Amino acid sequence: MSRIGRLPITLPPGVKVDIKENEVSVTGPRGKLTRTFHLDMKITLTDGKIVVTRPDDEREHRALHGLTRALLANMVAGVSAGFEKNLEMSGVGYRVEKSGNNIVLRAGFSHTVEVTPKYGVTLSIDGTTKIKITGVDKEAVGEMAAEIRGVHPPDAYKGKGIRYAGEVVKLKPGKTGKAIGSKA
Repeated sequence: MSRIGRLPITLPPGVKVDIKENEVSVTGPRGKLTRTFHLDMKITLTDGKIVVTRPDDEREHRALHGLTRALLANMVAGVSAGFEKNLEMSGVGYRVEKSGNNIVLRAGFSHTVEVTPKYGVTLSIDGTTKIKITGVDKEAVGEMAAEIRGVHPPDAYKGKGIRYAGEVVKLKPGKTGKAIGSKA
Protein backbone atom coordinates (compact mmCIF):
# COMPACT_ATOMS: atom_id res chain seq x y z
CA MET A 1 0.00 0.00 0.00
CA SER A 2 1.23 3.49 -0.79
CA ARG A 3 2.31 5.37 2.30
CA ILE A 4 0.98 8.65 0.87
CA GLY A 5 -2.05 7.26 -0.97
CA ARG A 6 -3.55 5.45 2.00
CA LEU A 7 -3.68 8.54 4.23
CA PRO A 8 -7.16 10.10 4.44
CA ILE A 9 -7.55 13.83 3.74
CA THR A 10 -9.38 15.61 6.55
CA LEU A 11 -11.57 18.47 5.35
CA PRO A 12 -11.14 21.76 7.23
CA PRO A 13 -14.27 23.69 8.23
CA GLY A 14 -15.92 25.54 5.34
CA VAL A 15 -14.62 23.21 2.61
CA LYS A 16 -17.13 21.22 0.54
CA VAL A 17 -16.32 18.39 -1.87
CA ASP A 18 -18.45 17.19 -4.77
CA ILE A 19 -17.46 13.85 -6.34
CA LYS A 20 -18.93 12.75 -9.67
CA GLU A 21 -17.22 9.55 -10.87
CA ASN A 22 -13.69 10.75 -11.71
CA GLU A 23 -14.33 14.53 -11.48
CA VAL A 24 -13.83 16.19 -8.10
CA SER A 25 -14.83 19.77 -7.24
CA VAL A 26 -13.54 21.34 -4.04
CA THR A 27 -15.09 24.60 -2.82
CA GLY A 28 -13.80 26.67 0.07
CA PRO A 29 -13.52 30.22 1.40
CA ARG A 30 -10.79 31.16 -1.13
CA GLY A 31 -12.39 29.73 -4.26
CA LYS A 32 -13.26 26.58 -6.21
CA LEU A 33 -11.05 24.00 -7.93
CA THR A 34 -12.15 21.18 -10.23
CA ARG A 35 -10.00 18.36 -11.55
CA THR A 36 -10.55 15.12 -13.45
CA PHE A 37 -8.69 12.06 -12.18
CA HIS A 38 -7.91 8.64 -13.65
CA LEU A 39 -10.97 6.37 -13.91
CA ASP A 40 -9.28 3.49 -12.04
CA MET A 41 -8.82 5.51 -8.84
CA LYS A 42 -11.83 5.32 -6.50
CA ILE A 43 -12.39 8.54 -4.51
CA THR A 44 -14.89 8.46 -1.65
CA LEU A 45 -16.03 10.97 0.96
CA THR A 46 -16.89 9.52 4.38
CA ASP A 47 -17.20 11.32 7.73
CA GLY A 48 -15.54 14.51 6.48
CA LYS A 49 -12.53 12.65 5.07
CA ILE A 50 -11.56 11.92 1.47
CA VAL A 51 -10.15 8.43 0.89
CA VAL A 52 -8.45 7.28 -2.33
CA THR A 53 -8.30 3.56 -3.11
CA ARG A 54 -6.79 1.63 -6.01
CA PRO A 55 -8.12 -1.52 -7.67
CA ASP A 56 -4.91 -3.61 -7.54
CA ASP A 57 -1.14 -3.48 -7.07
CA GLU A 58 -0.14 -2.88 -10.69
CA ARG A 59 2.76 -0.49 -11.16
CA GLU A 60 0.62 2.19 -12.85
CA HIS A 61 -2.07 2.02 -10.16
CA ARG A 62 0.51 2.29 -7.36
CA ALA A 63 1.91 5.44 -8.99
CA LEU A 64 -1.53 6.96 -9.58
CA HIS A 65 -2.62 6.21 -6.00
CA GLY A 66 -0.13 8.56 -4.33
CA LEU A 67 -0.43 11.15 -7.11
CA THR A 68 -4.22 11.33 -6.85
CA ARG A 69 -4.12 11.69 -3.07
CA ALA A 70 -1.43 14.42 -3.24
CA LEU A 71 -3.35 16.40 -5.88
CA LEU A 72 -6.55 16.19 -3.80
CA ALA A 73 -4.69 17.32 -0.66
CA ASN A 74 -3.29 20.31 -2.60
CA MET A 75 -6.78 21.21 -3.82
CA VAL A 76 -8.16 21.14 -0.26
CA ALA A 77 -5.22 23.17 1.09
CA GLY A 78 -5.54 25.69 -1.76
CA VAL A 79 -9.21 26.50 -1.27
CA SER A 80 -8.83 26.72 2.51
CA ALA A 81 -5.47 28.49 3.02
CA GLY A 82 -4.08 29.21 -0.46
CA PHE A 83 -0.50 29.02 -1.71
CA GLU A 84 2.23 31.64 -1.86
CA LYS A 85 5.67 31.96 -3.48
CA ASN A 86 8.08 34.82 -2.91
CA LEU A 87 10.77 36.03 -5.30
CA GLU A 88 13.64 38.46 -4.75
CA MET A 89 15.56 40.52 -7.29
CA SER A 90 19.21 41.26 -6.61
CA GLY A 91 21.62 43.40 -8.60
CA VAL A 92 22.21 47.04 -9.38
CA GLY A 93 19.24 48.45 -11.30
CA TYR A 94 17.06 45.34 -10.80
CA ARG A 95 13.60 46.41 -9.72
CA VAL A 96 9.92 45.64 -10.11
CA GLU A 97 6.92 47.96 -10.52
CA LYS A 98 3.18 47.33 -10.42
CA SER A 99 1.12 48.27 -13.50
CA GLY A 100 -2.54 47.39 -12.92
CA ASN A 101 -2.71 43.61 -12.47
CA ASN A 102 0.62 43.18 -14.28
CA ILE A 103 4.15 43.72 -13.03
CA VAL A 104 6.98 45.35 -14.95
CA LEU A 105 10.48 43.95 -14.42
CA ARG A 106 13.74 45.81 -14.94
CA ALA A 107 16.11 42.87 -14.99
CA GLY A 108 19.37 44.02 -16.52
CA PHE A 109 18.11 44.23 -20.09
CA SER A 110 17.90 47.27 -22.35
CA HIS A 111 14.11 46.91 -22.20
CA THR A 112 11.49 46.24 -19.52
CA VAL A 113 9.66 42.93 -19.26
CA GLU A 114 5.92 43.00 -18.52
CA VAL A 115 4.46 39.91 -16.83
CA THR A 116 0.72 39.17 -16.93
CA PRO A 117 -0.61 36.87 -14.19
CA LYS A 118 -2.22 33.54 -15.09
CA TYR A 119 -5.90 32.94 -14.31
CA GLY A 120 -6.40 32.55 -10.55
CA VAL A 121 -2.98 33.98 -9.64
CA THR A 122 -2.37 37.36 -7.99
CA LEU A 123 0.91 39.24 -8.27
CA SER A 124 1.89 41.84 -5.67
CA ILE A 125 5.12 43.63 -4.84
CA ASP A 126 6.79 44.57 -1.58
CA GLY A 127 9.23 47.42 -1.99
CA THR A 128 11.11 47.54 -5.27
CA THR A 129 12.77 44.12 -5.27
CA LYS A 130 10.31 41.60 -3.80
CA ILE A 131 7.49 39.83 -5.66
CA LYS A 132 4.71 37.84 -3.98
CA ILE A 133 2.68 35.31 -5.99
CA THR A 134 -0.54 33.99 -4.42
CA GLY A 135 -3.40 31.76 -5.55
CA VAL A 136 -5.49 28.69 -4.79
CA ASP A 137 -3.95 26.36 -7.40
CA LYS A 138 -0.50 25.18 -6.30
CA GLU A 139 0.45 24.21 -9.84
CA ALA A 140 -0.44 27.65 -11.28
CA VAL A 141 1.39 29.52 -8.49
CA GLY A 142 4.55 27.46 -8.95
CA GLU A 143 4.41 27.79 -12.73
CA MET A 144 4.00 31.57 -12.52
CA ALA A 145 6.94 31.82 -10.09
CA ALA A 146 9.13 29.72 -12.40
CA GLU A 147 8.12 31.86 -15.39
CA ILE A 148 9.08 35.10 -13.60
CA ARG A 149 12.35 33.58 -12.33
CA GLY A 150 13.07 32.42 -15.88
CA VAL A 151 13.18 36.03 -17.11
CA HIS A 152 16.65 36.38 -15.55
CA PRO A 153 17.77 33.49 -13.28
CA PRO A 154 20.59 34.19 -10.79
CA ASP A 155 24.02 34.55 -12.37
CA ALA A 156 26.51 31.92 -11.20
CA TYR A 157 29.38 34.43 -10.94
CA LYS A 158 27.88 37.57 -9.40
CA GLY A 159 24.53 36.30 -8.09
CA LYS A 160 22.53 38.97 -9.92
CA GLY A 161 19.05 38.06 -11.11
CA ILE A 162 15.67 36.84 -9.87
CA ARG A 163 15.64 34.10 -7.24
CA TYR A 164 13.19 32.40 -4.87
CA ALA A 165 13.15 33.90 -1.37
CA GLY A 166 15.69 32.04 0.71
CA GLU A 167 17.35 30.41 -2.31
CA VAL A 168 21.09 30.07 -1.85
CA VAL A 169 23.07 30.63 -5.03
CA LYS A 170 26.50 29.04 -4.91
CA LEU A 171 28.84 31.47 -6.63
CA LYS A 172 31.59 30.15 -8.87
CA PRO A 173 35.05 31.62 -8.54
CA GLY A 174 35.96 33.97 -11.36
CA LYS A 175 39.15 34.01 -13.30
CA THR A 176 42.12 34.10 -10.97
CA GLY A 177 45.81 34.42 -11.46
CA LYS A 178 45.84 37.22 -13.97
CA ALA A 179 49.32 38.02 -15.01
CA ILE A 180 50.87 39.81 -12.09
CA GLY A 181 54.04 40.45 -13.93
CA SER A 182 54.86 40.27 -17.57
CA LYS A 183 56.26 37.16 -19.13
CA ALA A 184 59.72 37.90 -20.21
